[in-house]
Amino acid sequence: MSLKKKRIITLIIVILIAAVLGRLAVRFVMNMMLGGTLFGGDFL
Repeated sequence: MSLKKKRIITLIIVILIAAVLGRLAVRFVMNMMLGGTLFGGDFL
């Protein structure tokens, strides 16, 4: 596998991880503002 192909695959993986973490961060902030729980359900 060439270096360029490895670099493209690595870039795609990093972008996917960043997208997932970004969505979780947005959900966390919205839930804290709205007083909800992050993954649904009640803790109490």
